[in-house]
Amino acid sequence: MSATSSDPFPGLAAFLAVAETGGFTAAAARLGVSPAAVSQAVKAFEARLGTPLFLRTTRRVGLTEAGATLLARAGPAAAEIARAIEAVGEMGEEPAGLLRLTVLRMAVPLVVEPVIPALRRTHSKVSVEISVEDATVDLPARGYDAGIRIGEFVERDMVAVRLTRDIAWSVVASPAYLAARGTPELPEDLTRHEAIRYRFPTSGAVYRWEFEREGRSVTVDPPGGLLVNDGALLVAFATAGLGLAYVADIAAEAEIRTGRLVPVLQPFLPRSPGLFLYFPRRAGAQPKLRAFIDVARQVLRPA
Repeated sequence: MSATSSDPFPGLAAFLAVAETGGFTAAAARLGVSPAAVSQAVKAFEARLGTPLFLRTTRRVGLTEAGATLLARAGPAAAEIARAIEAVGEMGEEPAGLLRLTVLRMAVPLVVEPVIPALRRTHSKVSVEISVEDATVDLPARGYDAGIRIGEFVERDMVAVRLTRDIAWSVVASPAYLAARGTPELPEDLTRHEAIRYRFPTSGAVYRWEFEREGRSVTVDPPGGLLVNDGALLVAFATAGLGLAYVADIAAEAEIRTGRLVPVLQPFLPRSPGLFLYFPRRAGAQPKLRAFIDVARQVLRPA
């Protein structure tokens, strides 16, 4: 191994070692090479710069003016680079750094609120940035480490980690709405009701409600005077008695359990994969992301 084999600026490491230790023998010991290799590297470095860097005598090695100038400028920079490399190495062993996540609004109470506090308590060196958005996101292009979406919308080339149980889709309404407008018995009955409809943030298309009947898929585009692009608003407006909403059961679980919302048309509603954490395969080696996965599995068990 030569003194310059791993040096991105050939000869600089040898120069700094000699300048800081005060001799070629001590510099060689620091670098793990022979004194002759250090001497050759320094001579080549001086030749390339076109000026001597050391004043050599039989008893000591001193710096020329050029050498002193280079040491003053390059020494602190080299030390900072060494600290940066050391910090990156530590990140490879211990979860640390900024974890950037893009998550569905639905995932906030179900995943984000219980998992992030536990992650921060367990791994204080991991900082977290969360962007709440229902639109489809290109993770690498936007600089995200991972996202949380419904399983059927996760691209096939991504690694997907399950976070929740499967979703049973539900048409829900408040007891007051059903008392005033009646309860639909068939998907076709929705044409006589008021729907709170959903527009996809990315495509701009209005969602057509999906049902299953005798093994076939049926879609209905019910009328309604409210149109939103936020899943939480669907639940809120339905709870307020403003119409029927088509939602994931896990997004309206509390309202259904307490009777503030009543599911209808249940025999005709499909199921979908639940919420998944997804990320490019190469990102899975990051300790900060592995830490999130481990904590999520512990906190969300037996989801």
